[in-house]
Amino acid sequence: MPAQAYAGKECVCQLKRGICDQSCVQGMLETPFYIACLKLSGRRCVVVGGGDIGLEKVEGLLASDASVTLIAPEAIDALRDLATEGSIEWEQREYRTGDLECTFMVIAATNDTDVNIGVFEDAEQSAMLANVVDVPPLCNFILPAIVRTGPLAIAISTAGASPALAKRIKREIAEEFGEPYARLAEMLNEVRGWAKGTLPTYQDRKVFFESIVNGDPDPVELIRRGDEAAVRDLIAAAQRSSAPA
Repeated sequence: MPAQAYAGKECVCQLKRGICDQSCVQGMLETPFYIACLKLSGRRCVVVGGGDIGLEKVEGLLASDASVTLIAPEAIDALRDLATEGSIEWEQREYRTGDLECTFMVIAATNDTDVNIGVFEDAEQSAMLANVVDVPPLCNFILPAIVRTGPLAIAISTAGASPALAKRIKREIAEEFGEPYARLAEMLNEVRGWAKGTLPTYQDRKVFFESIVNGDPDPVELIRRGDEAAVRDLIAAAQRSSAPA
């Protein structure tokens, strides 16, 4: 497991306090994070660390179609299998300065404080995205918990205060917002081309889509009942009422 920073443990951040006094995480909850969805397709992303946490981060990057390089002298079997099948590139050695050249994002998941600090400092010098697992001060971005169903993705963040709480919220959101919402997103995407080609302004298109999403009857409930035909009727009615005369 990567080292966690909290009072009484050995310091694991760049402040090198000796024993952690949590001074490095003061103000984390007041940090105004900028929430964004990153397009990683084909971009080089590096994971440093070949354990279970490294596997979790590698799998998340692969799910986003990133080009993943693992740097670790040893790796668990699941990571070895991904390297053998060609899904990732494995540099079987210790991390060294220079490994982040032409890299978009790096995630460090090691239990070596010096390595973690080195990864973060190298990334900062190159102005790239960097995350050291469980050490918030060694991150310039944090990874939210994700609920992903088809094209629908919902991110949950507690600003690093409680990953356990974020996971609970993730479970509850997954139960409430799932396949019906994803299916509605797919159906709405089918008429985006029509909307762009027919409705002249952003406001016109906004009104059109909101009239469907907030329609009566509720399109999500119709999908839950298996009545996609009724949803298509709602969409067709909105097209008729929105189209310029």
